[in-house]
Amino acid sequence: MQSSPDLPVDDLGELLIDVLRHRVGKDERAAKPHDWYTAAVLSVRDKIIDRWMESTRRTYEEGGKRVYYLSLEFLIGRLLRDALNNLDLTQELATALRDNGMDLAALEELEPDAALGNGGLGRLAACFMESLASLDIPAYGYGIRYINGMFRQRIDDGWQIELPETWLSHGNPWEFDRRESAYRIGFGGEVVAAGEGVEWHPAEELEASAVDTPVVGWRGKRVNTLRLWTAHALDPIRLDAFNAGDHVEALEGEAKADSLVRVLYPADSTASGQELRLRQEYFFSSASIQDIVRRHTQYEGDVRTLPDKAAIQLNDTHPSVAVAELMRLLIDEHGLAFGEAWDVTRRTIAYTNHTLLPEALESWPLPLFERLLPRHMQIIYAINSRVLRDARKTGLDEAAVAAISLIDESGERRVRMANLAFCGAHSINGVAALHTELMKVTVFSDLHRLYPERINNKTNGVTPRRWLMQCNPGLTGVIREAIGDAFLDDAVQLQALNALAGDSALGEKVMAVKRANKLALCGHLQELTGVRLDPDALFDVQIKRIHEYKRQLLNLVETVALYDQIRSHPEKDWVPRVKIFGGKAASSYHNAKLVIKLANDIARRVNCDPSVEGLLKVVFVPNYNVTLAERIIPAADLSEQISTAGMEASGTGNMKFALNGALTIGTLDGANVEIKQLVGDDNIVIFGLTAEEVAARREDSYNPREVIEGSSELHQAVSAIASGVFSPDDPGRYAGLMGGIYEHDWFMVAADFDGYAAAQREVDRRWQDRAGWRKSTIHNIANVGWFSSDRTIGEYARDIWGIV
Repeated sequence: MQSSPDLPVDDLGELLIDVLRHRVGKDERAAKPHDWYTAAVLSVRDKIIDRWMESTRRTYEEGGKRVYYLSLEFLIGRLLRDALNNLDLTQELATALRDNGMDLAALEELEPDAALGNGGLGRLAACFMESLASLDIPAYGYGIRYINGMFRQRIDDGWQIELPETWLSHGNPWEFDRRESAYRIGFGGEVVAAGEGVEWHPAEELEASAVDTPVVGWRGKRVNTLRLWTAHALDPIRLDAFNAGDHVEALEGEAKADSLVRVLYPADSTASGQELRLRQEYFFSSASIQDIVRRHTQYEGDVRTLPDKAAIQLNDTHPSVAVAELMRLLIDEHGLAFGEAWDVTRRTIAYTNHTLLPEALESWPLPLFERLLPRHMQIIYAINSRVLRDARKTGLDEAAVAAISLIDESGERRVRMANLAFCGAHSINGVAALHTELMKVTVFSDLHRLYPERINNKTNGVTPRRWLMQCNPGLTGVIREAIGDAFLDDAVQLQALNALAGDSALGEKVMAVKRANKLALCGHLQELTGVRLDPDALFDVQIKRIHEYKRQLLNLVETVALYDQIRSHPEKDWVPRVKIFGGKAASSYHNAKLVIKLANDIARRVNCDPSVEGLLKVVFVPNYNVTLAERIIPAADLSEQISTAGMEASGTGNMKFALNGALTIGTLDGANVEIKQLVGDDNIVIFGLTAEEVAARREDSYNPREVIEGSSELHQAVSAIASGVFSPDDPGRYAGLMGGIYEHDWFMVAADFDGYAAAQREVDRRWQDRAGWRKSTIHNIANVGWFSSDRTIGEYARDIWGIV
């Protein structure tokens, strides 16, 4: 659809009215707010399209190398404010809307969060896509166009309830269907001899079809493509079955295809759930690899030059099957010998690891994998044979050879996808300095011995456009007044604030913005949860995916201990504190869901207790997403980054909080280590065991019961939770959760409690020194510009992708 040719499309106000009339089908008097929102998006999209096409043409003309970023998640959030900011169109659109009685900020609230991710992995992918465009690097992001995404979280009586996310119920005005980019995806069947090679004859096939969304870089320098796949049956309805009266069976093919793109991370606790997960991962990996190879051969001809023109980055283990799929296409479709295909594959693919948890390094039951992907299983066996020969040639012992194998032969035979990704890639990177070093000695120790040159570090980053300029315009304005605009193009230039950290006038301005953000958040959370908060209290925030290693439980146990201490010692000068929690638990993760219930049970008890009125409030924010993060992070005073040391790969929330002036309380884990180095010991609060000490405790005869009984605060808090003080309706509800701390304390909650409690009292002391707190706030903002995703992507481009 095009705008009327007689209108000057350079004028955004006139374009807006033209789009409203001719594409939305409403005039100004009849249009509702959602009509104006759609017209606004389509108008901005029109401004993007020419830049998008120009970017693509320029890539072909220059013969440049493209980056292809494969990720099961892209947590892109809302796009309107992002596009307006990067194109410098915010004021122009706001004026055009205001002239018609509409408010841009109100319309922005109508945009749903795209339900394409869950946590840090997906948000990182979104930041990377924006930075790729901002650095003028040609790129495609590849993923799945989930209809219902993860889930929408509702809290009923403190319990998490999972509901379908309906972000696409009214369509998505940002996207473009690309019907010409459609590929057949096969499952099952058999592999048969064909001449000198083989052919795979799948038992079932469906079609992957592309849907594209433009990704605008800073100042509109480049527009890249986020290509998401949707699935369709080759025959949407079997008319013979339908006409025979079997109406449900007639639609089975479309329902099967639809199931692949319905939900992110379907529960895999059942055999059918595991099969769906594997089908999903192959579906999007195959479609993406077919698209990449098709584009290369169409414009370059010889598939052997693929590594010169394409850099494929696997974002974690989910797309690992892409290694086998690229091999299949090179051998079966393009006639390359196995050795040559293996060389092309390894020089093209790189792999980012995001976890040290062995259970998260995906593996699939071999019978399931072979049944669904028989040709790929053959290829994996052949790859494994080569890898194991290499291992034995280097003199590795049999235990190391077994650990390197792509097939886990211990117990149920399983296909190790992380090993496949490692062996099939020329680069394997960690996402923080500590994480990368731990990779070498833990999960990939034997593979590192075999291929010692492959592991490298690329510490994560976040885009300062969304996580400072857009979510915190007040702070951005104060910084511009103080040091000028250079930091808008290079976040490292925020370092100029260091010289002004002691400036009381600047400190007051920064804290005035913080209080305004807190006041706005108070209003929003009261509307959302009914809890009234004090904007002058210390806002202590832990918002992230709920997992035992992230230790929301440690925070909650200390909250109970603090509650007891405030009641027992009213004479002390307690710092008023608001504890804010948010995050989703995987639907089948019982303990994580129990932690959410505990948070809400504690909140219900604490928030109505007059003995702590004004000193402690607890709130759990339902349905945490990108938009909520954009509200909460600018209002936070304290950032909780308290994972068990050695278990968090990097984290990116820690970077966002620090960039917005929150102090970090945390362990020496993930990127906390590098934040500490950059902001300085005086501007962060570190506690707890190190990764080495955690490993030693687990190997030795650590006795958590002894630790609990030796700490009066901890013992009192754990006993209160276990005995039902916070769950009078079900006194035994948390007995098992607390029993896990007593019995094994795998995540070192008891081991780190006293250190954590002491660190929180140190936070109190610093908070009471208002001048010192303001100074630390400014030092945090000044010194975390290095964590820009522009820096990270620049390192990937130089060191991994070969793009200068």
